Amino acid sequence: MAKDFSLMENSNNSTNPSIHDVSDPARRLFMRGGVALAAGGLFSGLSGCASMGMPGAPLISFKGIPIGTQDRIVVPEGYTAQTMAPWGDPIGLAGNMPAFKGDATNTAAEQEAQIGMHHDGIHYFPLAEGAEANKRGLLVMNHEYTDDGLLHADGMKTWNADKVKKAQAAHGVSVIEVRETAGNWEVIRPSRFARRFTANTPMTIAGPAAGHAMMRTAADATGTRSLGTLNNCGSGITPWGTYLTCEENFIGYFSGGDTLSEHERRWGLRKGGSGYRWHEHDERFDATKNPNEPNRFGWIVEIDPMDPTAAPIKRTAMGRAAHEGATVAVTKSGHAVVYSGEDARFEYIYKFVSERKIRPATATQTAAQANRNLLDDGILYVAKFNEDGTGTWLPLIHGIGKLTSANGFRDQGDVVIRARQASDALGATKMDRPEWIDIDKQGWVYCTLTNNSNRAGANQPTIDAANPRANNTMGNIIRWKDTGDFDGDTFRWNHFVLAGDPQNSRADAKGNIKGDMFACPDGLWTDARGVLWIQTDMSTSNMGKDDLARMGHNAMLAADVTTGEIRRFLTGPAGCEITGATGTPDGKTMFINIQHPGESPSERSNPDAPTAVSSWPFNSRPRSATVAIRRKDGAVVGT
Repeated sequence: MAKDFSLMENSNNSTNPSIHDVSDPARRLFMRGGVALAAGGLFSGLSGCASMGMPGAPLISFKGIPIGTQDRIVVPEGYTAQTMAPWGDPIGLAGNMPAFKGDATNTAAEQEAQIGMHHDGIHYFPLAEGAEANKRGLLVMNHEYTDDGLLHADGMKTWNADKVKKAQAAHGVSVIEVRETAGNWEVIRPSRFARRFTANTPMTIAGPAAGHAMMRTAADATGTRSLGTLNNCGSGITPWGTYLTCEENFIGYFSGGDTLSEHERRWGLRKGGSGYRWHEHDERFDATKNPNEPNRFGWIVEIDPMDPTAAPIKRTAMGRAAHEGATVAVTKSGHAVVYSGEDARFEYIYKFVSERKIRPATATQTAAQANRNLLDDGILYVAKFNEDGTGTWLPLIHGIGKLTSANGFRDQGDVVIRARQASDALGATKMDRPEWIDIDKQGWVYCTLTNNSNRAGANQPTIDAANPRANNTMGNIIRWKDTGDFDGDTFRWNHFVLAGDPQNSRADAKGNIKGDMFACPDGLWTDARGVLWIQTDMSTSNMGKDDLARMGHNAMLAADVTTGEIRRFLTGPAGCEITGATGTPDGKTMFINIQHPGESPSERSNPDAPTAVSSWPFNSRPRSATVAIRRKDGAVVGT
């Protein structure tokens, strides 16, 4: 979408329309195949249901639960939590359904046909219409990383090429078909939709970085075809029915040399990487031999789960970053807007506005096919939060401001590949690990700032209005509303909540929560009724210590964004992270993921360490898994 950037300071101050006004047929897109998604806003798994609760009833009516200290999932009275789709179960490929082996002797080839490790972002895509949409669908989920101590029978001892291949096969994304019968969910096997995307799956590179000199390698001289996706953390969905998976801390898989370039240093490359040791048996991850290979990761990848033949596409127009998630809104004029955070200390919040409008399905094309290249052209912005509660979206466009050849930015491909350096040059606000982003029914956009113990440390940025706490161990949730519409150039912002424990002696760790305390917010999801679900990610090594002494295990809480009330809904097993949330269209089933139960500081190399922390979910080798949550009386979750 073309803009006159000389007029940015003169934008009006009108507010956004309600983004969840899905009762208006003009604000809906209908896709062939029976899937309908709201075109007016969040496009969450709960696509909108006017009957989800009585008028005037409290938004949150369940009884909150205590902090968790047990090695199990706890939900409120009257709810059930069913464990399903754990790491290692077969995804349902016809004729190739290897069972999980409790001694971790599965091969790499078997893992390629099994659900990956460390579940993260997730979404439910209905496969039917009407009431059946709530009973049969696809679950598409991310697998962030591997605990090699659990993945292999002897951990990282006798490290070899086969173990590297197995670890690569446990990364990526799984697509499984699920069905509900009498309140219980099961994985359908075989399924023609079943699919795995791993660190070795062929993918297309599209957008301004496609073919760029910094994207070319000896194996791909064109710079348009890459292998694999990894460290898939947060996720998003589009109004045309595709799944967005985000490559987060990709740089740790690569090993650099003794001397690093400025570009490599800015992205955190180091000799030996972060301990995955893939470079020892796969030269693709040795940046001294393949210096451009790291540039081919850190993108938002689009997947069409309804088309088992469609190749995943890395959409480079939305910028390279340690992406945590990608949340899609739609302007009144029909343009897609994608918000994303970057989970790293002192990094940035971005948004992308598509140049073209969203197109509906036709008699010969699904909506996904009609919008196949929509995310390849548009404007990428980075956020600057001002001290007075206003903010500006700074355009990351080659030739604008400091993003010129004279300043080292050769073209738009260079800008998106080096999005961090471009954001540095524009003076964007360095944030406290911006992670998941979501949007409420009034058009406020929320972002979790998980923590940043380095804030105001030696030689580190000091506090500012958007990041107001030194040694920010507890995290907070910031929110903003764009001026006029989601493609506005300016915004106003405030802090929705500062997480913490009111009994802490340190002022910066007390917080201002109205309700149940929590720390280190990470996952966010707004359901159709407008409840903001908050998931936490305290690191296992810090649980029970210092500022987090009374926090117990990680949890999921429900927030009423109007009143500010926050109530604890679920607590997880020992050493886990609560992450990912989605649901059926009627709101009667919520799916979440339990990641890395039993995590310990030595889990990557020691196969025995995690079992002392947790044996969830089957009283044996701990396994990440999906959890289906329902009310026993069949009513909407959260009411």
